[in-house]
Amino acid sequence: MGQQAAGRRVTADVGAVDASRCVVLHVDMDAFFAAVELRRDPTLRGRPMMVAGTGGRGVVLSATYEARAFGVRSAMPTAQAVARCPGIVVVPPDHAAYHTASAALMGLLGQITPVLEPVSVDEAFLDVSGATRRLGRPGRIATLIRDRVRDELSLTATVGAAPTKFMAKLASSLAKPDGLLIIPPAEVLPTLRPLPVGALWGVGPKTADRLRSCGFASVGDVADADVATLAHILGPAAARSLHELAQGRDDRRVTPDTTEVSIGAEQTFAESLVGDGAVERALLELAGTAARRARRAGFAARTVVLKARYDDFTTVTRSETAASPVDTDRQAYALAVRGWRRLSAGERPVRLLGVRLESLVRADAVAEQLELGELNGGGVRPGSRATQRALDAIVDRFGPAAPRPASLISPPDTPRR
Repeated sequence: MGQQAAGRRVTADVGAVDASRCVVLHVDMDAFFAAVELRRDPTLRGRPMMVAGTGGRGVVLSATYEARAFGVRSAMPTAQAVARCPGIVVVPPDHAAYHTASAALMGLLGQITPVLEPVSVDEAFLDVSGATRRLGRPGRIATLIRDRVRDELSLTATVGAAPTKFMAKLASSLAKPDGLLIIPPAEVLPTLRPLPVGALWGVGPKTADRLRSCGFASVGDVADADVATLAHILGPAAARSLHELAQGRDDRRVTPDTTEVSIGAEQTFAESLVGDGAVERALLELAGTAARRARRAGFAARTVVLKARYDDFTTVTRSETAASPVDTDRQAYALAVRGWRRLSAGERPVRLLGVRLESLVRADAVAEQLELGELNGGGVRPGSRATQRALDAIVDRFGPAAPRPASLISPPDTPRR
């Protein structure tokens, strides 16, 4: 197996690698949103391009590799990306197109094996141990996936194959873009140990800085450390987890039951919101969007998470758990507002809000609870699932012209700045 430094493309010679025990695959699409736009408009191929919001506070969602050569990255403010790459093509996001492409991708992967765990719209884990008799060894299955994604979806995918989820994900990150890397058991530790600590799953920039400041620069340093020493830096749970990963051990299975981890919606505002009225009005729209996405996917949520980012970029979250799973706009909004009121932010300006539905369950397995006094004279409950389904049908047909809550039609007098 050819092995190079992290961040460079590595492609394994499938025939030269014993991949018989590498039954966990991690499929990661390359610049997914941007690739969907290139598929729609091939004239943009070879040019620096990004999918990004175009407002004053727009951010980059995805960028082609030509743009990345100029330092353009996801989550970067659009204005900063344009400054780094003058002449870059900016394409507004089309989330409906990306969800359609994601559904096609997951459908294709589901034909390979039912043991499929989507992680996000553009990546998934597969356990192909049950597919080898039909499709061949894991390396051949990985090649088949890349070929089918290219031929049937006109997109490119990078695939990592390894004995565990962590190593499969690491393999795909080392092979990007448009690559394939197989890490058999004998190569796990030689691959892991020289990598920087940031390569460990769950180690973000702040944790990496803390580890480096204590003398742990590489994964090998963490692997050789005493767990008690790491616990003083990270806490007992994180120390045990990172020490196991640094040793190449990861006992998590590919779990197809978690087809959706969370569903949500968020918005960065051109002008910061100030005061409860403005924030709660925004939450009404975001909660409705998140709940509608959950209904369309067939899910209800036990937990609703509020995310708020203030003008100083401080970000806070509050979660509220319902007595029974929720999937209506009104239920999601009530829990989001409860989380907001717990923050007691007062007049502190808010630049971003998000509503996320978590702990998802299949909606068809949830019995709808009838609350005292909710029936009106005609026997229909405002905010019930039947009402929501009727409203969803109207929204699907008429789009922006569909009925909306009155507070979303006329802006309140709450000041903004």
